[in-house]
Amino acid sequence: MGFLPDQDKEHLRKLFGEKLKDEVRILVFTQETECEFCKETRGIVEEVSTTSDKIKVEVYDFVKDEEKVKEYQIKRIPAIAIIGKKDYGIRFYGVPSGYEFLSLVEDIVDVSSRVTNLSEDTKNRLKSVNEPVYIQVFVLPTCPYCPKAVRLAHRFAIEHDLIKADMVEAMEFPQLAQKYKVMSVPKTVINEAVDFIGAIPEENFVEHVLLAMRKLPSTMDS
Repeated sequence: MGFLPDQDKEHLRKLFGEKLKDEVRILVFTQETECEFCKETRGIVEEVSTTSDKIKVEVYDFVKDEEKVKEYQIKRIPAIAIIGKKDYGIRFYGVPSGYEFLSLVEDIVDVSSRVTNLSEDTKNRLKSVNEPVYIQVFVLPTCPYCPKAVRLAHRFAIEHDLIKADMVEAMEFPQLAQKYKVMSVPKTVINEAVDFIGAIPEENFVEHVLLAMRKLPSTMDS
């Protein structure tokens, strides 16, 4: 039995047929003895790929494929990296299920088209980013507000080469959730210097990004 219902696959075929422009590579990082959520993550991505010939899946072992892990700066598994004409720094850590499946689908469209729906004001303000910005958005698959926060973070990463953004499934990575005191979701942590809870408006999210860039150097290790 597959992970996606037939009606969802048919919807994706139509959507991707209309929206996808360039080829998209989806890199899945797992391991030989798959972790608890690795099989589901890989299965979802592989089924999504069957709905468009412009989506290519590559599966890598977190231990054996050390060079790929280093190249794409993968920190934990299961992990997904969505690559288009270049690597935009978009990552999913954990199963993109529930409401987060929408984030995965919309990210594929954005990466393929190389277009986001960010406002011109947001794009102009992001141009002032001159230091690395690392955004982590902690989510749960049952949270209807989480995709908005994830999508904004990922759109920022598409717009600016110095911005990288992760979706992190809080229940799958409890030690990380504890480290950042995730009591409710979505919780966003930027450069380990600024954090906030909730799916805030685009203009406020940009303010937090610029504030985090000014406060402390980016820390990519977590």
